[in-house]
Amino acid sequence: MKKHLIIGVLVLCCASMASAAIVTNFNQSAQYLRLLSRNASTDLDAVYYNPAGLTQLKDGFHIALYNQTIMQEKTVVNQFIFLNDSKYIGKVNVPFYPNFYAVYKKGPLALSFGFGPNAGGGSADYGTGLPSFETQIASIPALLSSGMPTTKYSADIYFKGSSIYFGFQVNASYAFSDFFSAAYGLRYIYAANGYEGHIKSIQINPTYPALGWTGQMLAAPTVFNTLAALYPPGHPNNLYYLSLAVSTGDKAVDAKQTGTALTQIFSLNVRPLKELNISARFEFNTNLEVKNKTTKDDTGMFPDGVISHNDIPAIFAIGVEYALMPQLRASFSYNLTFDKGAYWQGREQLVDSNSYDLAFSLEYDVTKSITVSAGYLRTKYGLSADYQEDSSFELSSHAYGAGGRIRLGEKLDIDLGGFLVNYQDFTKTIAYPSIGSFSEKYQQTTVGFSIGLGYHF
Repeated sequence: MKKHLIIGVLVLCCASMASAAIVTNFNQSAQYLRLLSRNASTDLDAVYYNPAGLTQLKDGFHIALYNQTIMQEKTVVNQFIFLNDSKYIGKVNVPFYPNFYAVYKKGPLALSFGFGPNAGGGSADYGTGLPSFETQIASIPALLSSGMPTTKYSADIYFKGSSIYFGFQVNASYAFSDFFSAAYGLRYIYAANGYEGHIKSIQINPTYPALGWTGQMLAAPTVFNTLAALYPPGHPNNLYYLSLAVSTGDKAVDAKQTGTALTQIFSLNVRPLKELNISARFEFNTNLEVKNKTTKDDTGMFPDGVISHNDIPAIFAIGVEYALMPQLRASFSYNLTFDKGAYWQGREQLVDSNSYDLAFSLEYDVTKSITVSAGYLRTKYGLSADYQEDSSFELSSHAYGAGGRIRLGEKLDIDLGGFLVNYQDFTKTIAYPSIGSFSEKYQQTTVGFSIGLGYHF
């Protein structure tokens, strides 16, 4: 039982944003939240989405600063018959999610820098733990009911996981002609994950008059140590109850993981017509290793100093933007994430197919100073039921974004946007030995808001 009464690893418990990438966040600008399709961008956020398109900026120095506020709720509903409560809710709050971009453009050459949370960006707080922690505790009364009626249990269970991958990106972009440009970039990744949690104060209510137990709540380790003492040392029952005493004792985890890596990025941009812009970007698989720095670990899951792999998968992205009329533009974006080619300590073998995004948007200039926009994003994952766990799950979704831009003269732009994500529930069946099979459902909601400033020198 000890194996199951432990704090589980949360691969990315944090805000998985409106994108199909299991690791990477594609929401890297205020414009993204209001459009959801940015792969053909020739604006300042092209530092991330389309570096080759930066050659279409005017000569000079350009900077942008964006922030997003994101709220997410992750819900797990487990129908295991002995649980006190079937619903577990994890709340993710990300009040600050900043992006910074800077571009220097002169003639055919553009040099740029970008910073942002390439993955993660918040923390998931499960105030009552997760079913994978509690179902083993909830089974105890059923184990003891024969000859020792036990109907209740209680426990103090808590888990909080945090994760953030900061990305520092530099690009060199060059226009070989008026309609064709290319770029090469490097992104330095600094990853930091944190895990805090405990399972403590496990109690049960056995009725066993010979020992003075009359149905009151008692500490589980005390109950099992007392029962173990009724048998000679080494007796099977003695060993069994001693193991239960150990496994129901208080446990806690306080561990951090950090690591660094480099991502190579190639980008192409083609503008065959004044009204049409086409882009392509490829990010190579990022070989990321993280190392444990453990303060406390009663579970054995985070040995201090151990290194594990958490790659960032390769990404292929294409984008198209077309001006239907001078004041109306439509765009299309497609992202394919090569999840099956990443190394996640073997978990990638549970991926059935690579995930992808499809996004469409419309942008309309109401006046020279005001632009409004709306976008739609379809996210599709190809994950097996065995991949999905209460501590780490990904759900296919439909996302909707809207917002606008205000131009304060020729130098300053203000972008405002927001998005809402509707996720598709996922249900799997879990078999509990000697008890039966029960369903577990995963649900999620996400909303986000953004504001951004762009300044052109």
